[in-house]
Amino acid sequence: MQCNMAGWDRGARIVVGLVLLTLGWAGIVPGTLGLVFKVLGFVPLAIGVVGVCPAYSLFGFRTNRP
Repeated sequence: MQCNMAGWDRGARIVVGLVLLTLGWAGIVPGTLGLVFKVLGFVPLAIGVVGVCPAYSLFGFRTNRP
């Protein structure tokens, strides 16, 4: 698969993923919402690291230049 994300897009997803993971694992957000943050934080982090967004591929969208 080709990278369909620009550098700023990848960086933003990595930051969002790390923030969600930090909020969940550090106990800043307790309870069920903290658990949701722990699980969902991995999604944008993984997509940002890999550089391929499945939704972008599905709809033919890309933020980087071809």
